[in-house]
Amino acid sequence: MSYAGAHMLEHRIEQTFDVRYSYPVCFTRGAFSPENATLAGLMRTAAPGAKPRALFVVDSGVASARTACIESIERYAREHGDTFDLAHPPVLMPGGEAAKHGLDEVQAIYDLVRELRLCRHSYVVAVGGGAVLDAAGYAATTAHRGIRLIRMPSTVLGQDDAGIGVKNGVNWFGRKNFVGTFAPPFAVVNDFDLLSSAPAAVRRAGIAEALKVALIRDETFFRQLHRQRFELAMLAPHAIEPMIVRCAQLHLAQIRDGGDPFERGSARPLDFGHWSAHKLEELSNHRLLHGEAVAIGIALDTLYSRRIGLIDGAAAALVFEAIRDIGFTLDDAALDALDVDRALDEFREHLGGQLCITLLDRLGEGVEVDRIDTSLMRDCIVQLRETRAAGQTVPPAWEISA
Repeated sequence: MSYAGAHMLEHRIEQTFDVRYSYPVCFTRGAFSPENATLAGLMRTAAPGAKPRALFVVDSGVASARTACIESIERYAREHGDTFDLAHPPVLMPGGEAAKHGLDEVQAIYDLVRELRLCRHSYVVAVGGGAVLDAAGYAATTAHRGIRLIRMPSTVLGQDDAGIGVKNGVNWFGRKNFVGTFAPPFAVVNDFDLLSSAPAAVRRAGIAEALKVALIRDETFFRQLHRQRFELAMLAPHAIEPMIVRCAQLHLAQIRDGGDPFERGSARPLDFGHWSAHKLEELSNHRLLHGEAVAIGIALDTLYSRRIGLIDGAAAALVFEAIRDIGFTLDDAALDALDVDRALDEFREHLGGQLCITLLDRLGEGVEVDRIDTSLMRDCIVQLRETRAAGQTVPPAWEISA
């Protein structure tokens, strides 16, 4: 007797549907001033008499630098009590990578969500740097399968990159963003006044993300950053603020129009310089800020792009000039411990699929490649490490024909 028929597929239903996401990114000043209705307006509900509840999670670094921050939030909530209720006094979260070191801070938010009986129509308002936004965002987007998240980035990197996208996550097993989700926020409020709460090194680090996006998406933007490199080095608001807005526009355009907002494919098209940057952060035990590591990664991949005959020498020199004059150091000791093969493999694993690395084809245009000559890449690392010792401002490879 044959039992083949018992193992045959009897039914198959193809299920396909589209989900439309929409969220505003607002630019303002004095977001917690009672007369500024930006934040309250985002939480205003159309249902008569209905008032959502909001839990504010505040970066401890912001609270320390802006001593009136907590009081300002509480006063703002009182002034706009007809729009939303403050569910609990604002909660502090450690700033920097400490916020993302495992699940402790995420668990603390879960506990509050449970104790306060917050629902999916409540809000978690995360105020702080990229790490706090990532951790609070992961907690908000997984509690009850998603509580409305409003991000209020306090750093340049948060406002021009990390805080406006669709990623949330924490570090785990020593790996950056090993645990996380793709979930858009309900809204983003970029308050330029919050930027002053971050140390100068943190503000400078965020410029690297703007350089990254400009180099692979917008030559005009890059040349503007190059012209203003000394003003950017001084963190002049008249240079920093337009840079944030333009970088945010390009970042959001990639999410909206790139065809893969949740990165289901193998490419991370805005991650120029990131395969090494993520590993350098880990190797330095996060002594290197993300933006500082990205600046090194940009330099490394620009040098490699030149060595394989993509970008020309004059353009590559402009890249190095901009990075150097803005104030980034490119010869960090963490490079000595960088295992190229392992870093590339971990980056591929994090993305899924085959290796896909963005290189620089020309100013304003990136190109995706699926293999790296690891021996040549190691030579580029050595070259970066030697520049300071030799007193060189531009690696000598620019004079070598590709």
